[in-house]
Amino acid sequence: MSERPPTAPPPPSPPVPGPSETEIRQWHMWCHLSALAGLLVPFGNVLGPLIVWQMKKSEIPSVEIHGKAALNFQLTVLIAVVAGSVAAILLSFFCVGWLLFPVVVLIGIAGIAFSIIAGLKANDGQDYQYPYSFKLI
Repeated sequence: MSERPPTAPPPPSPPVPGPSETEIRQWHMWCHLSALAGLLVPFGNVLGPLIVWQMKKSEIPSVEIHGKAALNFQLTVLIAVVAGSVAAILLSFFCVGWLLFPVVVLIGIAGIAFSIIAGLKANDGQDYQYPYSFKLI
């Protein structure tokens, strides 16, 4: 039988470079803007930030901050809209509930507007503090 000469181990692969600053900013932006999925999908305003946060939190640690902020704000908006809608429906039996429906619509519009503002700020590399946001997560 023939003897084989020992083979050298393969060279180590080069280290994988981390994401660039532009890519990090884009993922921060997507944490906030993914809430606009709520315009197309029921509960998309909560599912969008949750999915982006869970996908990238281990790869880009700063996404955790933006993802939690966006998710907390969208949960706050969801709670406010549902509670306001229930109160408006119940009070409509007493002919005063119709006064709350415009407030509920304004809360939804504010949720969209603040998400866009936060996304633009995140893309510029700034942190954005949502107003009136519960710290649920």
